[in-house]
Amino acid sequence: MKKATIVIALALAAPAVFAQSKPAAQSAPAATTATAKDADPVIMTAGTVTVRKSEFEAALKTLPAEYQSMLQQPAGRKQFADDFIRMRLLASAGAKAGLQNDPEVINQRNLMRENLVATAELKKIDSGITVSDAEVQKAYADNAKDYEQVKARHILIAPKGSPAAQPGKDLTDEQAKAKAEDLRKQIVAGANFDELAKKESDDTGSGARGGDLGSFGRGQMVPEFDQAAFSAKVGELTPVVKTQFGYHIIKVEAHDNTPLDQVRPTIEKNLKQAKLHAALDVMKENAHPTFDEAYFGPPPAPAAVAVVPGPPKGDVKKTPATKKP
Repeated sequence: MKKATIVIALALAAPAVFAQSKPAAQSAPAATTATAKDADPVIMTAGTVTVRKSEFEAALKTLPAEYQSMLQQPAGRKQFADDFIRMRLLASAGAKAGLQNDPEVINQRNLMRENLVATAELKKIDSGITVSDAEVQKAYADNAKDYEQVKARHILIAPKGSPAAQPGKDLTDEQAKAKAEDLRKQIVAGANFDELAKKESDDTGSGARGGDLGSFGRGQMVPEFDQAAFSAKVGELTPVVKTQFGYHIIKVEAHDNTPLDQVRPTIEKNLKQAKLHAALDVMKENAHPTFDEAYFGPPPAPAAVAVVPGPPKGDVKKTPATKKP
């Protein structure tokens, strides 16, 4: 965990603490021992500042998700506690100096309050949005191409300089292409694809499996490979395909789709997000917002629509479909 990040997070929280801090008592109370009888014990003290368990744990929850696992460890919680008590000491000192009445602090406090309330309202709207199974099914069907998969094997012949080039195989680009074309001819003539892949492919990972790449979706491979694989029919051998890695011979074994159950959570999330954005757009439109042009400037002019004038009426000449010699 980067300490600087935590300090920044706590610093951002300081204005809210200024707004809520009350003048501390002159004498510091002794730290309360956490017992079963005290459901919300004081777990930290520093001078006149005390921090209860509920306050500290509420602060923990405000940190980003990526820090939560680290905060479960004693060392992580203690590091956060050090920064938290420092922030509370700063807030206490600021409150004693009357900084809670500073106009800038008041503005920041009001902005933070509005942001918190807005976030709560956003969560409330989001919790009321539902996505039906029929909507999920329709989105899945409408975007079936996005969920298409291909199961394929390939043989890669990599020229010198390719990221996949193997030591001791210093083929020029022309030699690599010629070798790939020759291997394809051998396969078409009846040679075993799997055995040639094991022997010749410079993709040693898939080569050891007879060139097996398993199943992959659109966009997972480089564009040239992707287009060739998804365009080929089952059982078909593609022409030699050139990519940044070299020359590929691709054998397509199956076309299928990612099962709906595997992508349902993603579809539901996307549909819900779209509904949330739509609800926010309606909220804004119903409020009829206006903007001061003297401050923001005039709204941009609508884009001009290009109109191509046609020939004058009565003077239309027919263009022959083919031109005779």
